[in-house]
Amino acid sequence: MPITYGSVCSGIEAATQAWHPLGMKAAWFAEIEPFPSSVLAHHYPEVPNHGDMTKLAALVLAGKIPAPDVLVGGTPCQAFSVAGMREGLTDPRGALTIKYVELADAVDYVRAGQRKPASVIVWENVPGVLSDKGNAFGCFLGALAGEDCELQPPGKKWQDAGCVYGPKRTIAWRVLDAQYFGLAQRRRRVFVVASARDGFDPTEVLFEREGVRRDTAPRRGEGQDVTGTAPFGPALQCGCGYVYAESLGQYGCPNCEGDEGPAVDMFGGIPAFGGHSLGGSIERAATLTAKDSRLDVESETFAVYSTKLHHTAALGAGKWYEEYTASLDACSPPPALLAPTQVRRLVPVECERLQGMADDYTLIPWRGKPASECPDGPRYKAIGNSKAVTVVRWIGRRLLMQLKTSPYG
Repeated sequence: MPITYGSVCSGIEAATQAWHPLGMKAAWFAEIEPFPSSVLAHHYPEVPNHGDMTKLAALVLAGKIPAPDVLVGGTPCQAFSVAGMREGLTDPRGALTIKYVELADAVDYVRAGQRKPASVIVWENVPGVLSDKGNAFGCFLGALAGEDCELQPPGKKWQDAGCVYGPKRTIAWRVLDAQYFGLAQRRRRVFVVASARDGFDPTEVLFEREGVRRDTAPRRGEGQDVTGTAPFGPALQCGCGYVYAESLGQYGCPNCEGDEGPAVDMFGGIPAFGGHSLGGSIERAATLTAKDSRLDVESETFAVYSTKLHHTAALGAGKWYEEYTASLDACSPPPALLAPTQVRRLVPVECERLQGMADDYTLIPWRGKPASECPDGPRYKAIGNSKAVTVVRWIGRRLLMQLKTSPYG
């Protein structure tokens, strides 16, 4: 039987894009926004979309929808981001985080009655939740763990990685950056994996062991930026953590002499960006906006062509544009061109590639018009609100490995 999952705040379903190739099966979605719901209906007509996630716990308890093996979702991040004024749990969107825990408890209650192992919970949000003034992350951890009060961080804020062993569940969290998973954007997100399942260790999903093989975190040095190599083909990862692409003439790791073990294909032969670059040349994919006649970071997505050329031996002969990457956002589309600078807006297909999606994944029939007339605005928002597919796929692979080794696997 395939591993099943239920998805809440589904958006355009980064989880299904990542996990379907791994053999996992969606039991149901929960999305209320019109355009993302249309994307789901277009691509996954056989999967029911139950809409409002606050009603799911009652449906699960009543046996009207299945209690899946995995519960995945990224409750609205606006309550914990600068753009959303960081109102935390006092924002109704932030309060959905607690509803997520209630749903997880309902799923585990039903599964226990069916003599099935507890579910695995995967949750995602912006790093701002770690420093929320109302300690939203501590409340979330406490509820998941089964404590009767919120947990407190060891310092002024929660660290970027950690684990909790509670009376109900074991929990691990880690901030992961999309640039180290073959995508040309710096997109840091908090991922939480939790479960009450016997023999299942969430830390084995999110954390890599350092030790005998001297594994280290992917490192960025001159000519070694993951975001500058992986978008052009399958990303190969050396045993030491360095990622490179043979399609760019990089046939080995410059950091070791091959004693770290064979390189592995990070994404099962699926090239990031579908094997394409972001444009005719390597571009700067930056996040800028026009505000009071200035360009600011953290609001809009533009491609900025560099005026500085350089040669990189690893990329072969010829001149390549210097690359710089920032993050992808979900705000309204910016002006298409800011003359006389060499700045332009990223087109939707480029944003899809930045998230590791298939080209034109969000190009769907919309409001009675054909896909060819689908407006850019809702596409930008849906893509920017989604998860990085390659990061979720990495988590899915490691999750499956753990499920196979647990007593119920």
